Amino acid sequence: MIFKHIRRKALGALCVLPLVACSVLPAPEPLDVYLLPATTIAPAADGSEPRAWSLRLIRPDASGQLVGQRILVMPEPNRVSVYKGASWHESTSLLMRNRLFDAFRADARVSALSTDEMRTFADFELGSELSAFHSEYRQRGKVPEAVIRIDTRLIDTASRRIVASHAFEAREPAADSSIPAVVAAFGIAADRLAAELVAWTVNAADAARRAETAESLPVPP
Repeated sequence: MIFKHIRRKALGALCVLPLVACSVLPAPEPLDVYLLPATTIAPAADGSEPRAWSLRLIRPDASGQLVGQRILVMPEPNRVSVYKGASWHESTSLLMRNRLFDAFRADARVSALSTDEMRTFADFELGSELSAFHSEYRQRGKVPEAVIRIDTRLIDTASRRIVASHAFEAREPAADSSIPAVVAAFGIAADRLAAELVAWTVNAADAARRAETAESLPVPP
């Protein structure tokens, strides 16, 4: 009888343990979720007609901390951290792809535009690698600046040939060290980089189409 009584007490204690463990777990960190500010890119100034070729945007490849949604900061060289209690509303690679999509739409020279999620045919494909999307303190005591760096390649989908490639970087100092100011700086840097990338893509695709047309012309006797 004594043994059975002890065993019932032990089992009762084990049943209580999960409740005790749950009560001592730390509360999840509250997060403020930020959107990348809306694009301010204006339509192309040359007033040219939309291009006949189509373009598909591929989500940039990313690795390490760039895969996630936390807002990254380099408080000193060679050390990466995150802003406590802050996060982007989606991963940085998606932020960048969607910003480029918005920039192409605003520019209006490429009307036949899609993304890798749409599974549609396109004449060209824009792939890339995102290598930086963080704020950075270049000098101690100064305000941080937003840094975005992306390496792009324009691919002819019929031949799978890379017709052009280029590296882009944009930096924008924040108004102050607060997270909202840093987010605003990211918006400006993303717009500047996207505008340069759109112009480069249109020129590179146009050049590839001209070269393709020249190659198909009959050789004069």
